[in-house]
Amino acid sequence: MRVALTTLFMAMVPVIELRGAIPYGVVEGLSVSQALILSIIGNLIPVPALIIFTKRVFAWLRTKSEGLNAFVCKMEAKAESKKETVEKYEFFGLMLLVAIPLPGTGAWTGCLVAAMMELDFKKAFPAVVLGVVIAGLIVSWLTFGVKMIA
Repeated sequence: MRVALTTLFMAMVPVIELRGAIPYGVVEGLSVSQALILSIIGNLIPVPALIIFTKRVFAWLRTKSEGLNAFVCKMEAKAESKKETVEKYEFFGLMLLVAIPLPGTGAWTGCLVAAMMELDFKKAFPAVVLGVVIAGLIVSWLTFGVKMIA
């Protein structure tokens, strides 16, 4: 139970997301499918709030301190650097941004880009969900392959 909850919560954390949660779960004794399902659920839990509230939270943070304003500027610059792909390929661009399990991509980045671009929730959410599922399958396959070799 502890490993399952830790896997779920790890997947909710930015940067770690399911890229770290799936391998952790498998190494700690979960099956690949258990780690995959828990990680997908965990990675998706914050998504609706991120898409809906990021711009409002950023606006509020800007007013609190220069340090927080600098942080917001950094996050907005990150979103801006990923924006071109999403604009060019729309739904599939956002899905691919989330699906590629590399640093600087993932659900948190996808939600940040969606929020900064003011994408409609009804379009952004399914793209992020599909991207998370694809990323989870890729990481699971890589984890399963590594587990088989070890």
